[in-house]
Amino acid sequence: MNTENSKLWDIFCKVIDNYGDIGVCWRLAVGLAARGERVRLWVDDTSALDWMAPGGAAGVEVRVWTQPIPTNDLVMGDILVETFGCEIAPEFIAAYAMSTRARGLKSTWVNLEYLSAEGYAERSHGLLSPVMSGPGKGLTKHFFYPGFTAGTGGLLREADLLERQARFDRTAWLQQLGIEFQGERLVSLFCYEPPALGELLDKLASDPQPTRLLVTAGRATAAVAAWIKDKNSSQPAWNMRKSLSFSYLPALTQHDFDHLLWACDLNFVRGEDSLVRALWAGKPFVWQIYLQHDDAHHSKLDAFLDLLHATPSLRDFHHVWNGVSQAALPALSLAEWQQTVTAARAQQLQHADLVTQIMRLA
Repeated sequence: MNTENSKLWDIFCKVIDNYGDIGVCWRLAVGLAARGERVRLWVDDTSALDWMAPGGAAGVEVRVWTQPIPTNDLVMGDILVETFGCEIAPEFIAAYAMSTRARGLKSTWVNLEYLSAEGYAERSHGLLSPVMSGPGKGLTKHFFYPGFTAGTGGLLREADLLERQARFDRTAWLQQLGIEFQGERLVSLFCYEPPALGELLDKLASDPQPTRLLVTAGRATAAVAAWIKDKNSSQPAWNMRKSLSFSYLPALTQHDFDHLLWACDLNFVRGEDSLVRALWAGKPFVWQIYLQHDDAHHSKLDAFLDLLHATPSLRDFHHVWNGVSQAALPALSLAEWQQTVTAARAQQLQHADLVTQIMRLA
């Protein structure tokens, strides 16, 4: 790794909720550092990194984003990355603008936007916005849209991802979690509180094929526990055949979250980062999109399903899982869904990854 000509990137992140923002920012920071770049990750709440990335990463320095940021003795970096409209502190922007001008260097200010399969991502990717006033006057913002087409900024993907997947030992990894794999169907559950959760659990419990549900820590565990409590009270014999078993997982590092997706036959994921990881896992998956009160998430979900070339059963399942449709939950059609995901993954592997593309701006 050659760091002689490396740049210093300042990535700014505000943790809103559900850890999606910090998850994406950490993967970006680690991806840049793996290419020999130096990264300062400014985060207003670093607590999630304690379990998400307990060992840190070489080349990545985590800084607590205080208000204001002391800049007097701070060596300014080369590239600013403002993630998800977090609004970098004005005193930092002013110091950056002054530093780049004093050194006669190119300034690069990147606005990293949310992932979407909608058409605006391709139309807006790469647009420039000159800053005409304020502390950043004279700078130019570069709008960077992740996406699924060649005309967008691509998806986060590590250079060694396929190699790591090829080496993965499912049985050994499960044993590390105290799970003795007996050949049952494995399903991961990383979700908010999907309206069809109870119907899914009923369906799995009545299926003659044994299923083990690997439930992630946090909201998924709370949702499952609440449903089971109600079900045991109203219908104690609902899982009499023990066709459905449960394994409640601890908070997983990002690497182990990848391992979870690789280990399972079906993955239920939520938000942005886990959607991308499920696609790279190459296993059938169902996405719970982040709820928006004006139902804007409906069109965002359909845009992704269109891009995926989702079969009718996969589309219907997503609509019910996300509350778009009030119909009954369709049957699991894993063999059919596998063909869809395999084709989509192969297509995405043809595109340049996000880190490769964002480095072209430096």
